[in-house]
Amino acid sequence: MAEETDNQSENIEDRIIPINIEEEMKSAYIDYSMSVIVSRALPDVRDGLKPVHRRVLYGMQGLGLQSNKPHKKSARVVGEVLGKYHPHGDSSVYDTMVRMAQPWSLRYMLIDGQGNFGSIDGDGAAAMRYTEARLRKIAEEMLIDINKDTVDFRLNFDDSLEEPTVLPARIPNLLVNGSSGIAVGMATNIAPHNLSEVIDATIAYIDDKEIAIQDLMKHVKAPDFPTGGIIYGYEGVREAFETGRGRIVMRAKAEIESQSNEREKIIVTEIPYQVNKAQMIERTAELVNEKKIEGISEIRDESDRDGLRIVYEIKRDANAAIVLNNLYKYTALQTSFSVNNIALVHGRPMLLNLKDMIVHFVDHRHEVVVRRTKFELAEAEKRAHILEGLLIALDHLDEVISLIRNSSTPDEAREGLMSKFGLSDIQARAILDMTLRRLTGLERDKIKEEYADLMKQIEYLKSVLADESLRMSIIKEELVEVKEAYGDERRTEIVHSAAELMTEDFIEDENVVITISHEGYIKRTPLTEYRTQGRGGKGAIGSNSRDEDFIEHIFVASNHNYLLFFTDQGKCYWLRVFEIPEGSRTSKGRAIQNIINIDKEEKIKAYIKVVNLKDQEYLENNFIIMCTKKGTIKKTTLEAYSRPRSNGINAININEGDELLEASLTTGNSEIVMALRSGRAIRFNESTVRPMGRTATGVRGISLAHDKDEVVGMISIDSPESTVLVVSEKGYGKRTDIEDYRVTNRGGKGVKTINITDKTGQLVAIKSVTDNDDLMIINRSGIVIRIAMDTLRVMGRATQGVRLITLKESDEIASVTKTEREEETEENQENENLSSESNEGGENLNSNSEEKNNEENQG
Repeated sequence: MAEETDNQSENIEDRIIPINIEEEMKSAYIDYSMSVIVSRALPDVRDGLKPVHRRVLYGMQGLGLQSNKPHKKSARVVGEVLGKYHPHGDSSVYDTMVRMAQPWSLRYMLIDGQGNFGSIDGDGAAAMRYTEARLRKIAEEMLIDINKDTVDFRLNFDDSLEEPTVLPARIPNLLVNGSSGIAVGMATNIAPHNLSEVIDATIAYIDDKEIAIQDLMKHVKAPDFPTGGIIYGYEGVREAFETGRGRIVMRAKAEIESQSNEREKIIVTEIPYQVNKAQMIERTAELVNEKKIEGISEIRDESDRDGLRIVYEIKRDANAAIVLNNLYKYTALQTSFSVNNIALVHGRPMLLNLKDMIVHFVDHRHEVVVRRTKFELAEAEKRAHILEGLLIALDHLDEVISLIRNSSTPDEAREGLMSKFGLSDIQARAILDMTLRRLTGLERDKIKEEYADLMKQIEYLKSVLADESLRMSIIKEELVEVKEAYGDERRTEIVHSAAELMTEDFIEDENVVITISHEGYIKRTPLTEYRTQGRGGKGAIGSNSRDEDFIEHIFVASNHNYLLFFTDQGKCYWLRVFEIPEGSRTSKGRAIQNIINIDKEEKIKAYIKVVNLKDQEYLENNFIIMCTKKGTIKKTTLEAYSRPRSNGINAININEGDELLEASLTTGNSEIVMALRSGRAIRFNESTVRPMGRTATGVRGISLAHDKDEVVGMISIDSPESTVLVVSEKGYGKRTDIEDYRVTNRGGKGVKTINITDKTGQLVAIKSVTDNDDLMIINRSGIVIRIAMDTLRVMGRATQGVRLITLKESDEIASVTKTEREEETEENQENENLSSESNEGGENLNSNSEEKNNEENQG
């Protein structure tokens, strides 16, 4: 017994083979990954199908579910596919079948579903026992000629049946319907395209095998998604076509409609491909509630069987265009499709560009045509062989009948026919199987006619096999037939993005007035809307603001300029002037947070108008001078601000209790003048301030007169014609020659710039002006007046000045800016009318001339 046990253990040891576990794991995982890649996740480049799609279509054909036959239960199809070809879960087969029947999933559906096949909101299809299906006509084009030995077959999972390794595919399905899948270590994401465009490109390739991808792109413009929408920007499309990889930005198709109650609404009729509509709407509502998207009062889904329709109701004070841009930015109304054209080529995964996919499809169709022609030739020759035997029998009819009648068995008759007339076994059997009715004269003629036609067909098929150009013309003819039968118009529009087009080419380069309110509302208005008025007038309405809001910044710029916005916290933001929404002179403007990504607690305090941010020489030879309310000054090269980010960059380090007040663009040799609220000003040369980095704090520019004193402004002067203009809060102002301000050391207390009294109020602004400038003054109630500077004489530094604007009680000046001269002073009568309208019957714009003269005498 012990010996037997020893023998058993020896046998077990002999069967145990020691292996390296690392090598075994590596080998097993590679086998698994290749199985997933080849047998599950990646489509074949020839028919654009994965094995499960191919098996569903082939199984449905086997069930006789052609497009002209009645639908059958989906469960029948799933059972057929599972039992014969696809030994996996039933959900994998049914989900595949459902997707091929959804108009929002496939550009050209392959299955005609009946029942609930889900929705674009992500609702699942009904159970397979409830739904029914059959093939669509276009799917039959994928299967056509499959019984003519056009493709290879292989044994199924239990070797009981054969299944096709690929479909004949008369349609370039990989490009037309696209594909997506995740394998092991790789993934594929191929976009759908328009059938007509792809066929045109395929024919163009057949005509010229050396055609470049750029020429193919003249036919295939871009992907064409089943849900329509807009492709925003073409660079990603070009990259995808040329390399096989690219990022395509998709946008919803939206229109802005105006309603009778002066409100606007955004109507979305098409959404990006593979976006779940219900989830998108739900997420948008969350963003609105979280205040991340502002300006939307209501979202409604009005989609029905006639089409998709989502309505965004816009609040009365919001700009629909800006809201739409924010929807594009934060929601799935704009999303991207990352193209990764990986497909199986001869069983190996390869990255393919546009031409590669067309080449492989044409090669496949060429092989199908060759194999089909060979099959049809063999069948024709078989039939001709039989007909030749029948014709011999008909020519010797009496002898044949006699031989058959005298034979004792069919085999004897067959052998007699073969030996006497030199017939083959097949021919002899055909003669014996021939019915008596075929001996009539009419039937004999039919046989002769059929034989003649067969000989012509055989000759043609042989010529096809001998001539490649003829085979290519056949492929082209079949593609044209497919295009005529199933081709349609593009659904997805192509719109070039702002980054690709020079947007300023489409925008007139005119001067506009930019206004920014205390609450952060911004607008641009054509400069011609503002009228030149006489000094001392009451002004015209410049903006309708809320009671607690008032205009804080007003300046002139060209549409093509760049603007750098500087906030009180020392941050800088970048914007093109034409990107600012346009508004009338009386409109409130739009929230600046909807245009640039500015924090809510920040306020715009200064701006830099820059002509070009891309000229390196210009950037290095210009500087930005900044000053704070506490008297700090800082100089930085413009180049440091040439690459702002969307969420802003730090321009200056602000100490606690301080804030940024002004910023100015200089050439490096300007005279700097800083003015205090207490009426003093300091002048020094810019060269005394060395350039610093963006994160520096700066150096002292002027010393404050007392704790409550602060800087009201800073100017840089580099023209001998420039004079210094100062304005007080009660509407008084004056021009003084720059030479009246002696140059002192930076950081000093400065000299008196205006005689501060109760009548004038404290200083609120300092500007550099010439006779060619106009002055625009705006007070807290929103009244604007425009004054030509050549009407205001230059006077001494320590004088009180003259009244520039007549203010109502408790009103004060909020902002002062200079503008370039654009138009002549209008007639007094028109100014009187304007003043009367804006002040509801107040005094004439020029009626205070006596008061004006008295004030000048006081000065």
